[in-house]
Amino acid sequence: MRKPRSLRTVGALAAVLALTLAGCGTSDDDGPARGGPRAEAAADRVEPLQAVPAPKLPVTVRSADGKRVTVADTSRIVPLTGSLNEIVFTLGLGGRVVARDITATFQQAAKLPVVTRAHDVSAESVLSLKPTVVLADTTTGPAEAIDQIRAAGIPLVVLEPAKSLADVSPRIEAVAAALGVPKAGAELTSRTQQRISKVRKSVPAEARKPRVAFLYLRGSASVYLLGGRESGAGSLLEAAGAIDAGKASGLKKDFTAITSEALAKAAPDAILVMSKGLDSVGGTDGLVKIPGVAETPAGLDRRVVSIEDGVLLNYGPRTDRVLKSLVDQLYEDAK
Repeated sequence: MRKPRSLRTVGALAAVLALTLAGCGTSDDDGPARGGPRAEAAADRVEPLQAVPAPKLPVTVRSADGKRVTVADTSRIVPLTGSLNEIVFTLGLGGRVVARDITATFQQAAKLPVVTRAHDVSAESVLSLKPTVVLADTTTGPAEAIDQIRAAGIPLVVLEPAKSLADVSPRIEAVAAALGVPKAGAELTSRTQQRISKVRKSVPAEARKPRVAFLYLRGSASVYLLGGRESGAGSLLEAAGAIDAGKASGLKKDFTAITSEALAKAAPDAILVMSKGLDSVGGTDGLVKIPGVAETPAGLDRRVVSIEDGVLLNYGPRTDRVLKSLVDQLYEDAK
């Protein structure tokens, strides 16, 4: 759990992911790649900075929608996406957060009231919590809800969504600046980048880079999509020493419907999926029954990499864990 760039990459996946988290049943399956334990389990919690920062307010920042917003009080924060919630908590400000988006799946946020409906923001729910600042991104909607929150006089800062590893630091710093804790933002950025760099150095040196196809699956709705150049997973795969099979096969959009022909052209050595998506099709046994999957090198080897929905494409403080999970599962035979 995140309208493929017709769904708009991160916004796309966030929307469909919200539906997956809300309506996807789970089933026993044979786990990821050849039966190994799920490496993403540790990503269910965030790791806040040790020192709780004291916001220096007021601050005035430029919102991604062009408005200048002054934040004078951060005692009641409402982040409207899971990834923003994750950053706020990791900065050490989780005690000030009073709501969450349905895609905020980490344990520390579990008891917070949800203010989205299938990822659409409920302005009434947000306003009922008397927030002092609201954080959104450009994929948050509907626009009427955003306008209603602003019309009530609540400072609302819109941020650009993170779409790749290069966006991790700017995203953290932008959130920290909006909340008056730039030093904490710099500290978290440094920690995150050091951890990502450490994982990248652990990638085995292989003569041949594995081709990995990112599939978005939602079996309950018969949604089976193959990620292309704009899927959002490309920079992770490249950092893991892999080739994005969809992108390499010439798919220029974010996602396209899975066909035997498209999979044959992509010819993946491994398949990357979200864990709930894998569950929704009945695990690896169900995945290889999707037309064309069994005929790929990945399908023949049952080489499947599964990462938790709520962290895979967040590109935030837990991205090092996502990358480590990807590397560990992808190269398990090389270790």
